[in-house]
Amino acid sequence: MPVHPVLEAVTRRVVERSAGTRGAYLSRIRDARTEGPVRSGMGCANLAHGFAACGVQDKLWLRGDVTPNIAIVSAYNDMLSAHQPLQDYPDILKGAIRAAGGTAQFAGGVPAMCDGITQGRAGMELSLFSRDVVAMATAVALSHDMFDGALLLGVCDKIVPGLVIGALSFGHLPVILVPAGPMASGLPNGEKAKVRKRYAAGEIGREQLLAAEAASYHSPGTCTFYGTANSNQLLMEVMGLHLPGASFVPPGTKLRDALTEAAGRRILKLTDLAGEYTPIGELLDERAFVNGVVALLATGGSTNHTLHLVAMAAAAGIELTWDDFDELSAVTPLLTRLYPNGTADVNHFHAAGGTAFLIGELIDAGLLHEDARTVGGATLAAYRNVPEYAAGKAEWRSTVTESGDTNVLRPVADPFDTHGGLHTVRGNLGRAVIKVSAVKPEHRTIEAPARVFDSQEQLQEAFAAGELDRDVVAVVRNQGPRANGMPELHRLTPPLSVLQDRGHMVALVTDGRMSGASGAVPAAIHVSPEAAAGGPLARVRDGDIVRLDADGGVLEVLVPEEEFAAREPAAAASGQTYGTGRELFQAFRDAVGPAERGAGVFA
Repeated sequence: MPVHPVLEAVTRRVVERSAGTRGAYLSRIRDARTEGPVRSGMGCANLAHGFAACGVQDKLWLRGDVTPNIAIVSAYNDMLSAHQPLQDYPDILKGAIRAAGGTAQFAGGVPAMCDGITQGRAGMELSLFSRDVVAMATAVALSHDMFDGALLLGVCDKIVPGLVIGALSFGHLPVILVPAGPMASGLPNGEKAKVRKRYAAGEIGREQLLAAEAASYHSPGTCTFYGTANSNQLLMEVMGLHLPGASFVPPGTKLRDALTEAAGRRILKLTDLAGEYTPIGELLDERAFVNGVVALLATGGSTNHTLHLVAMAAAAGIELTWDDFDELSAVTPLLTRLYPNGTADVNHFHAAGGTAFLIGELIDAGLLHEDARTVGGATLAAYRNVPEYAAGKAEWRSTVTESGDTNVLRPVADPFDTHGGLHTVRGNLGRAVIKVSAVKPEHRTIEAPARVFDSQEQLQEAFAAGELDRDVVAVVRNQGPRANGMPELHRLTPPLSVLQDRGHMVALVTDGRMSGASGAVPAAIHVSPEAAAGGPLARVRDGDIVRLDADGGVLEVLVPEEEFAAREPAAAASGQTYGTGRELFQAFRDAVGPAERGAGVFA
């Protein structure tokens, strides 16, 4: 199938605008490639330190120049349910690698925080910056020049993008991401959403809410709704960094362990000492990132990836923009209905055909670059196949050609919608992204008076006092990366949903984030430039009429241009910049770039 003309045009423009930076990046990583293992050029004392703690056989192999040595970098901790299964992975991987004739060392751990735990709390102000901390920690782990490839263990939110950004600094090395899989389905998502709204409306108490949440998040494995963590997994597979079909196999199963072992064996074949050298810096090219954007749009994935994909691309010397997302969204059909865009979870998606069916449909429609390189085969075509457990190992035998449940996963010929789940809006308030896959068409356009807040707590207090029981555009500013680290504002979804359910026209406009858990209320998020950097949100006043048209791409305040420009920007809110580690991140807040550029500190 020929590539869709819009996909081809967007990719060509990405290539053209990135020519200088991408060329410089590729030159750097090719210069870093050495003849044989880089450790062979080490001084004797350096190398002795590097293998001092190894066993006898590993020491013998590491002394020579023919045995590949693989770094294991892990985000394991046993507080995050998604990362608890990673505890046993290093031993599993080392065993598989040794049996295949290689060596492996646990090179380092990276921090892994849970946005679900920190939601609405001070720790959330560290969340986005943790991506860059993970990237730096990954670089520290790989900096010892002992390795010919790397296996990265991580699942959630900022962790996977951080691992990838860090690994791209060592772009001459092959890398495979090794996932853990989702927990079993718990309380149905529709029921969970109802309980949250009842609590927000004051109809039930904390114990009933806690019982519902505990029935939803209940065991090891990734949370099953389609938020950033599971968007990470799907994107890593479509972008070729997972083995085919690895993303959503549950932990604690024979197939999950077999896929982990297969990743250990596979990374050896991708090293410069074997015949299929596939460095991550070359694998993650313009085609791979365009494929990632299409997959995000086709599944209504996390809005956080309008930041993360841009930041990861920049680390590879590629300039990806929100305009690229917008143009691709217009031709990408929405093929899934997963919570919060529906009631199903990722286990239902996986059972219905999952990534294999999705990838096959998008390839056949010309909406993915099938020729993109991957760790699982020469091209993305290998990802049509489904892994099975047979004879003690993972084998890829069959291709999924039909959806097992069209309420969850549909073919391109019969999509849930003809366009993708994300739009860009723009106007005199700046540029923002909006997730429309969960928003009904009748709620996508709103023109109403603004009520301005400088924190989510202020909005919640106004809701509790009955001050928002009307048509309203809630403007929550000073929530961008320079102001306070750009926390997610997911706690605003229940009260705003209550107002919408009462028949009011309601929208949210903010320079903060809403994450992959944003729901049915239209929310223009990541407004750029942010208020703290002099953005127009700082000049909005209570009562100003704000117009948000998600389908038309409009975000504007209906105030005469001269009057609006003459207004004195409101002073930035004096939020706390200390406590819960926030004082340690002042340098990040000072250095961070805008949301449109990925909200990172490296660019």
